Amino acid sequence: MGEPPWWQSAVVYQIYPRSFCDANGDGVGDLEGIRQHLDHLVWLGVDAIWISPFFRSPMKDYGYDVADYCDVDPLFGTLEDFDRLLAEAHASGLRVLVDWVPNHTSDQHPWFQASRRSRQDPKRDWYVWRDGTPERPPNNWTASFTQSPAWTWDDATEQWYLHLFLAEQPDLNWNHPEVVAAMHDTLRFWLDRGVDGFRMDVIQCIGKHPALKDVPEKVQSIPYCALNDDPRTHALLRDIRRLIDSYPGERTSVGEVVLLDTRQVASYYGANDELHLSFNFPPLYAPWDAESWQKQIARVEAAFAPRDAWPTWVLSNHDNPRHRTRYGSEARARAAAVLLLTLRGTPFLYAGEELGLEDAVVAPDERLDPGGRDGCRAPIPWRAAPPHGWAGERPWLPWSPHAETRNAETARADPDSILHLYRRLLAVRRQSAALRWGAWEALPTCAGVLAGLRTHGEDRRAILVNFTDEPRELALAGSWTVEVASHGAAGERYEGALLPDQALVLR
Repeated sequence: MGEPPWWQSAVVYQIYPRSFCDANGDGVGDLEGIRQHLDHLVWLGVDAIWISPFFRSPMKDYGYDVADYCDVDPLFGTLEDFDRLLAEAHASGLRVLVDWVPNHTSDQHPWFQASRRSRQDPKRDWYVWRDGTPERPPNNWTASFTQSPAWTWDDATEQWYLHLFLAEQPDLNWNHPEVVAAMHDTLRFWLDRGVDGFRMDVIQCIGKHPALKDVPEKVQSIPYCALNDDPRTHALLRDIRRLIDSYPGERTSVGEVVLLDTRQVASYYGANDELHLSFNFPPLYAPWDAESWQKQIARVEAAFAPRDAWPTWVLSNHDNPRHRTRYGSEARARAAAVLLLTLRGTPFLYAGEELGLEDAVVAPDERLDPGGRDGCRAPIPWRAAPPHGWAGERPWLPWSPHAETRNAETARADPDSILHLYRRLLAVRRQSAALRWGAWEALPTCAGVLAGLRTHGEDRRAILVNFTDEPRELALAGSWTVEVASHGAAGERYEGALLPDQALVLR
């Protein structure tokens, strides 16, 4: 038997392009800024990058409102810039995933402009329109961000249109075969250019029951995107999977399934004929607590293993406060890095977490994002001296705290920095079949400590995480050596003691 596909052993690094690096001095990160820092990613040791949307967009939701799926917004550069970035990433051994937004477009997309022109337009049914009166939406669904109805009345054509997010993000009608064909063409456009796959935004929302029934009153305040679990999506995903699998080179799909039941998330893998990977977000929202994490891991194993589905793990992203901020200390962030990179599954890193970045403090008059996510999107500081490796003097958002000391230049010069911890973990992971593909077995432990064993053939690694701020004693059978320590010494025999907030990889 050969090795599993690349995306099972890979570590994927998410880049939010506005915040990664500005190469032209306009204060906004761009594709050229990403290209200039590919060397950082190669040195770090990640296997793939996922680039958040860079398509043409009015930027009402900062790129997740797409006006043209097949072009680069001038803010980020050109198609030629993307092709150059892709070629250099591939030459460096990095795979590239792009962010596909299939549930909705911008209201400035030519498709929607045609759809709202008249009820008779050929693209009218490419979106979800319903009759009614201006006073009463067609159902009680709630939109994300606004906590208001997921419907907007169009005076010109006297109908409502559906939007699970902003009014400027109308939902596509995936029940219409022409929409399916057009969206498949957008995938082909990027696959033909050579991308290695897609992160698929709120993918479980594309299928909707045509009746669009009210939700129970008790959940009416929950955004409908977190409730939608319509079986029609699965057939749509099987078609998408066949398209992606028809391309050579193990192209892949990673779905954002915004459901908090891990068993539901696992269902979007189908019978290995839907998503290749899916984000499972309950661990992202779990507190820094050993018992909570033991339960999260057990739930993932119970839901994914029977389906032969491969899990994913994520601690931070562009939609949530950074885990350094949530967990409250760098010691815990370092321990979390050890946990993230040793669990069974594909880890996703968010740009800047390897620097230990916290959320920026954004004053009320500087807030831009409709969902209040500005803090976690602060620009990445590359150099110690302002403007921290950016071409312009003032980036689009404030810097994270302590940018003068918590930046790539300073961290790389310090062998004890969290950046070097990530690099050591990635190197150990790459060398260990147990950490890449091995099974996970929970080990007997003590209060406040998570313990697990990864095995693949003769390769064995024990993972210990002390979630408390006190020392802990945990004896293990056999002789073990500390291969990586979140802090403290490595290379020594494990004697059964854990420091406060310490995580260890034992060999």
